[in-house]
Amino acid sequence: MDERAMQRIGIMGGTFDPIHYGHLMIAENAREQFGLEKVLFIPTGHSPHKQEQDVTSPFHRCQMVSLAIEDNSSFLLDRIEVDSPDISYTYLTLEKIGEYYKNTELFFILGADSLFDFESWKEPEAILKHCSVLAAYRNHQKQEKFFQRIAFLNQKYQEKFFPLNTPNLEVSSQDIRNRLQSGRTIRYLVPRKVEEYIRTYHLYEGEGSEDETGRNRKKIEKGIG
Repeated sequence: MDERAMQRIGIMGGTFDPIHYGHLMIAENAREQFGLEKVLFIPTGHSPHKQEQDVTSPFHRCQMVSLAIEDNSSFLLDRIEVDSPDISYTYLTLEKIGEYYKNTELFFILGADSLFDFESWKEPEAILKHCSVLAAYRNHQKQEKFFQRIAFLNQKYQEKFFPLNTPNLEVSSQDIRNRLQSGRTIRYLVPRKVEEYIRTYHLYEGEGSEDETGRNRKKIEKGIG
């Protein structure tokens, strides 16, 4: 690739607690549809959006992301948020990434629900200064409202939002945690190595449980899943 050419990099943020095939499918479809050279998976550090929710330790969440993406050379783990002691506002994360990846066009990937919440995020104008937004939707969702929202935001923010078509896969991190706590299968919802990791370290087995590394699940914030 000509080093003078503008790189196109996707940003996939989220709690990833745990990462699942829904996350991976969205990222892969973004890579294909928008010609992205890389997609950075950025597990949430200290976010303002989930302050009352117990979230698994950054160590385990990063390990699961690494296992999930290890067979895709276009996917990379980025620890920029989990390694920072500060609250992880999206606009600040994007600013730092833009400083590191020179001559790069950034695309921030989010779900349809987050699209409708976008204007409540801190400094939405600053976010869009650093990236365009790819909003994932599925065919069964109410497309009329989705595209009306895209049109509204594009009129307000100078054409920075693009629809991202993804397959219909009904899976969420919350559902996976619930299934594990009730003893149900999660096979085919997460990559095999992620499931093995979860079972090895007894993650999501119940409120207040302590994993084998002695790391209690603790309260932090944010993410897609």
